[in-house]
Amino acid sequence: MNRAESRLGVGVIGAGRVGPVLARALAGAGHALTGITAISSESRERAESMLPGVPILEPAEVVRRSELVLFAIPGSELPGLVGGLTATGAWQPGQLVIHTSPEHGTDVFGSAVAAGVIPLALHPAVVFTGTSLDLGRLAGATVAVTAPAPVLPIGQALAVEMGAEPVIVAEADRPAYAEALAAATEFSRAVVRQAAEGLRALGIERPDRVVGGVVRAAVEEELSAAAGSSAGPEGDALA
Repeated sequence: MNRAESRLGVGVIGAGRVGPVLARALAGAGHALTGITAISSESRERAESMLPGVPILEPAEVVRRSELVLFAIPGSELPGLVGGLTATGAWQPGQLVIHTSPEHGTDVFGSAVAAGVIPLALHPAVVFTGTSLDLGRLAGATVAVTAPAPVLPIGQALAVEMGAEPVIVAEADRPAYAEALAAATEFSRAVVRQAAEGLRALGIERPDRVVGGVVRAAVEEELSAAAGSSAGPEGDALA
């Protein structure tokens, strides 16, 4: 049986806006949650709210208890934490390790791979709020999957179990992928913010109502154009 199709003990490193949501999604697919890390009072509250009954543990203990370890932390923190866990001999051979950072592929797990783990990088293209509303956002969203070729089916299956559509991104392309998504997010926010401020200066109390319809229509039109540009002359998707 494919490992992604079997029940796994899933541990989560990070109780920010992403980790608890993905943990809920995987639990909904039948996996067992073994523990989660949470440092701040806010993250502890989020973990307890989203994942009641799941123990809050130290990173090494989460790793020890889990068959699949999900790192939902900033990409800048990954190398240090992975290296620290490797130095203490925390990994188990055959353990699945996944991170959600858009800019990294699986190379960031280099020291852990040497210890026998199976690396994957899964980035959901979602703006997370850290609430159960995000489970709905995952439906129809995409997850960028980067992994060694033999492991790609596991990553794709896990993305589907989260309710999303897997999209394969090569290791070398992760930085460009991250840059494209960051540009889309930052520019969208900046345009809306600028338009809203301009309307507010005119005395319009609810500029969101004015801007909202225009922005949504414009974005939908451009998304339709982007979808069309990836289709052939007869509307069939290009290989």
